[in-house]
Parts: sequence; structure tokens; C-alpha cells
Amino acid sequence: MKINKLNGHIEVLTGLHIGGGDDVMKIGGIDNPIIKDSNTGFPYIPGSSIKGKMRSLLEWHGKLVAPFEGKPFGSDKLDKILDPNDKLNAINLIKLFGDSNAKNKGEYGFTRISVSDCKLSVDSEKMELSEAKYENTIDRKSGMASNPRQTERVPSGVKFDFDIRVKILDDDDEEALMAMVQKGIELLEADYLGGSGSRGYGRVKFHFAG
Repeated sequence: MKINKLNGHIEVLTGLHIGGGDDVMKIGGIDNPIIKDSNTGFPYIPGSSIKGKMRSLLEWHGKLVAPFEGKPFGSDKLDKILDPNDKLNAINLIKLFGDSNAKNKGEYGFTRISVSDCKLSVDSEKMELSEAKYENTIDRKSGMASNPRQTERVPSGVKFDFDIRVKILDDDDEEALMAMVQKGIELLEADYLGGSGSRGYGRVKFHFAG
């Protein structure tokens, strides 16, 4: 077995919102706060957010969503894929991200990819790390705004360090697995990360070290 490492930084291109799940109501506070490190108070990007979005986009890219009614793809659906190349790609996706089929867990080995939480880059620590985006709902008849709310975002220009590791077993197709990781990153850059992407939030760019 070998472990390939990908690292560098993620640059925020448009305001990024990944919710912090703050259930404490503060008078005059932000309605939708971002997630922050409890020790430093700095925002960060959970590795699970990146990994989950990559898998979702790759399932769409591999035509594995619509035929299976949007449920996470697992090995129990492989026999419904007729094209050999599509099936091979589906198997590599299961190897990379894990099998959602509880009955067959372990058949394709352990999950190959791990994505660490992305901490704030040192050179961004002195930047403004939070902005409040005001939003509201427009009444279609009157044209008047209602339900004003504030959403907290990480501003554009802020950078986070990423660390992605991919385990390669002896019988794995290393080139295919690494190509799938790269495609997942490309799809993520073309789409968005976090919430409210349809309103322009969450555009990011990956910059690889070296």
C-alpha cells in the first residue's frame, strides 16, 4: 500500500457560508453563523463538506444519481449498470469514497480518500474573516421586502490549507483513482462549496503546493 498526498490552499472567490449550527439566539446577532474553531475562533472548512460535495458531484458526473432516485450509490446497484466502463468507474467511486451498501461493506476494501479539516492559512489570519450578508424575501405582488435576515460568510480572498490523502492498495488502478480525485476537485471548482450556491456563494479555487 502507498499513500498519495495532495496539499495546498483553497482560495475563497465569493463569500463562503458553511453553517456552524449555533443554536443560541443572540439579540441583534447573526441569523446564520459560519462554523468556527472553538479554540481559535477562526473559521475553517470541514473535510466532510469537501468530501461529501466531491462524491455528490462525481455521482452526477458518472450518471449514478437519476437512475437510482438520488440515493447514495453503493455496490448493491452495480448490477444495474450495463456499460463496462461506467461500471468500472462506479467501482472506483465506491473504493474511493466507501460503500453505502451496509451488506457489502468491506468487499472493495476501506475508503481510500481522507480529507482533513481545512484550517485558516497563516497569511489570512490578519484579514477580515467574516462579513454579514443581508437577505430578504420579496413579496411577488407588492414588491416589498420581508423576513430580513443576516447570513455570515467568509469573504473573498481568504485562504484555507487543505490536505487530501489517497490510499492505494496493491490491486488498485492508481491512475484511475487519482484522476477521479482530480475530476472531483475540478467539478467542485466549477460548482460551489457550502450553502446558497444558487445565489453566488461558495466559489472556490484549489491551489496545489509544489
